[in-house]
Formats: sequence, C-alpha cells, structure tokens
Amino acid sequence: MSKIKTITTSHEEAFLTEEAVEKLKSLIQGDVLLPSDIEYDNARKIWNGMIDKCPALIVRCTGPADVIDSVKFAREHDLLVSVRGGGHNVAGNALCDDGMVIDLSKMKGIRVDPKAGTARAQAGVTLGELDRETQVFGLSVPSGIVTTTGIAGLTLGGGFGYISRKYGLSIDNLISVDLVTAEGKFLTASKTENEDLFWGLRGGGGNFGIVTSFEYKLQKIGPIVLGGMLLHPMEDAREFLRFYRDFIADAPDELTVVPLLRLAPPAPFLPKDLHGKPVVGVIVLYAGSIEEGKSLIEPLRKYGKPLVDGIGPKPFRALQSMLDVSAQPGWNYYVKSEFLPALSDEIIDTLIDHASRITSPMSVIAGFHLGGAIRNVDEDTTAYSHRNASYSLILNTTWIDAAESEKHIQWTRSFWKALQPFSIGGAYVNFQSFDEGEDRVKTTYGTAKFDRLSKLKKKYDPTNFFRLNRNIKP
Repeated sequence: MSKIKTITTSHEEAFLTEEAVEKLKSLIQGDVLLPSDIEYDNARKIWNGMIDKCPALIVRCTGPADVIDSVKFAREHDLLVSVRGGGHNVAGNALCDDGMVIDLSKMKGIRVDPKAGTARAQAGVTLGELDRETQVFGLSVPSGIVTTTGIAGLTLGGGFGYISRKYGLSIDNLISVDLVTAEGKFLTASKTENEDLFWGLRGGGGNFGIVTSFEYKLQKIGPIVLGGMLLHPMEDAREFLRFYRDFIADAPDELTVVPLLRLAPPAPFLPKDLHGKPVVGVIVLYAGSIEEGKSLIEPLRKYGKPLVDGIGPKPFRALQSMLDVSAQPGWNYYVKSEFLPALSDEIIDTLIDHASRITSPMSVIAGFHLGGAIRNVDEDTTAYSHRNASYSLILNTTWIDAAESEKHIQWTRSFWKALQPFSIGGAYVNFQSFDEGEDRVKTTYGTAKFDRLSKLKKKYDPTNFFRLNRNIKP
C-alpha cells in the first residue's frame, strides 16, 4: 500500500497511509484533494502568484463539522497545518508544503438581517460577495479596498476601508465569531462569552483558532455615494501632496481621502493616453449626503489642473472595486508597509523620491487615510494596535514576469528602509510579507500587547498548532 509524504509540526518528514486518507474522506462532506487529483493544482493557487507551495492534502470544508474533523485528523497525525480563507494574504500563509491546508473558501453562507442591522457571513466569503448582499439594503461592513479579499483574514487583522474613518475598523463592528480551537472544540466568542479570546481575535490574526463565521454590525452607506479618483501629473506631486495634507488636516470623519503615487493603470475609467504615465492622486469617499460632500471637497477638485477628475455620485460597490484592476489574482506581489503620522515635508519628499524610481508599471504606493472613528476607540479595547496612526502606508509592488522579481523586491525594500525614520512603530498585520520575522510581529503589537497575546496563545493553542500566520508563540 502506497503512502503519502507529509511533514509534521516540527518539520520532520512523515507519511500518511491510504487507509488514513480514506478515513478522512469518509468524515468530510467537502473534498479531500491530493496531488494526483485533477482539481489539486487549481486549489493550491492563491492571489499572490509568487507563492508556489504543494500541500500533501487540501481539505475543502463545507461547514464547522468539516473543520472540526480536519483539525482532529491533523492533530492525530501531527500534520503541519495552514488555513485558507479567501487566499488573499500576501505572505502566502494560506498554503504549506507537504502539510494539510484546511480550506474554507467554499464556505460562502451570508445572512443579512436588515431590521437588526446585522450580518452573519462564513469564513470563505469575500468583501465583494458580502457587499453584494448588504448593499441591497443600503448597508455595509467597514472592510477593505479590493473586492476579492477574504473577510476572514482581513477581519482578524483589524480591517479598514473607505468608511472606517466614519464607522471604525471591521473588528469595531464585529459582534461575535464562531471558532474551532486547536483541540477541535467549537466556541463562540463575543464581548460576553470567552471575552479574552474575543479581544485577541480582534487584531491578533489567525493565532487562536479557525473562525468559521463572523457576525457583524452593519452601517448605513450607499447604494449611491460621492467618491472617485482625482489624478495630477507626477511633476506636481510635491505641491499637490502639501495641499492635500493641509486640506485633510481638519477633515470630518465622513471624509476619506487616500493619496496614491503610481503609473496610471489601463483602467477603463482612465483615458488611454494617460495609461503608463507617472501620476499622483487621491481616491475620495464621502460617507454622508452627496450635496454636503460636494461642497466640502470643492477646494480639492479646484486645485491645479487635474489630469482626471472622476469624482461624482456612483454606486458604493463601484468605488469598492476601483483598485481591483491593480490587484488581479495570479500576479506577483511583494508588500511592505508602515504606520505613519501626518505627512511632513520630509515624508512627502521621501515618497516622491522613491516613487519617481518605481520599477513596475503595476505597483501602487497608497497612504491609507486613518484616524476618525478608528482613533476614537481606546487602544486597549482590541489587540489591533497603533490606532493613533494617521496613515497605513502600503508599498504594493506588483509584476508579472517572475524573472524580474529581484529588481522589484529590492526597490520595495529600499523604499521601506527610507521610511523607517518616520514610522510610529510597526505595520498593519495584513500588509506584511513572507520575509518579516518575529521581531516585526512584536513591533506591530508593542511589548504589553504582545505579552498579553502570548499568554492568550498559551491558553488556547499551547502547542502552537496554528503557526502559519503572523505568529505569536505561546
């Protein structure tokens, strides 16, 4: 009888018998995929094309029962385990070589209760799928900026988007979660049940278990909002960013203005003669009345001579998908990020200097506009840290040809190093790449929170069963 090569949690080679795999298949309602199966290669593809890992088996779960049985099987055989939600994590933690992938991507259940203003969504749901269901009622969960992102990883890391200045982070709107522990037990965590776990899940990533569903408080937004993209030529970047800095200094929480530096993408909403040209600009959303928003942002629209002014009333879902063209599945991605204070002249000069030497026409430098309701929550309320940051700056380096990887990665690292003198400490956990180690995780949370998270890890996952993440050791 042939055996299947696997790897243990201590990274030692091991083998599964066909009998053991057949037993697992008899327990699982979903699919158990092996390298010999037709669907296997497609199932191991994730958003970041740089990640090319070959698991021993992929378990596509249909619900909590499949997750529980998968965890128990992995523990019984001491298998290294990774957990896949939407598969959008840039570091590629959704996959592992020779281990087991517990794949939640087929768990797509969503229930919206418009009267209660809540939604329950399973862990395989993406932001676009959740918006589709909630926007029918003019409601949404504050979330991310690319519709193919999974809600699970995004939420567990904190989760911010265009309406977070008004309504807070995804975790600030999280009511409860259902979770499978490292022992294969099913728990619910909320402010009144397993409160310590609920604190850690809100920003602590996938360290404490596999969340199978999320219950959110919904916020009123859309279906039509005022927003869009405004672009200026790169040669005007210094003056424009200084104007932008002064313009948003006293911005109301309803207004989010995200600065961008890049080469103009071949997006359908941009003129063809602009494609590939260096630009500076902003993405705007006003989470209030359209007329009020028009008056408020008029100075921004009248500044200089913009190449493109795409700001106007549009569907909220259209604004949510605006950056999708720059974040296609299967491209190569390498990301560095940093929490920054308000833009000083020195920060602006650093951004322009490195943006002018950008190596890929597909890369994006975005300063995600924070503050507002995010900052109004006490720092100790959740594991998410650095609520005082004005920006989460992301260097989203993107390319297609793998032969060019070193060039693009070096540009990103050099840029990121130049930003260090301005950092307020750490980076958003969801914007960290595969080469950032334990010290980076500690910096992300700070000493006090990291120690608290480490103790929580010891309580809920003492053997570090869930280790393929931005790992916090017990």
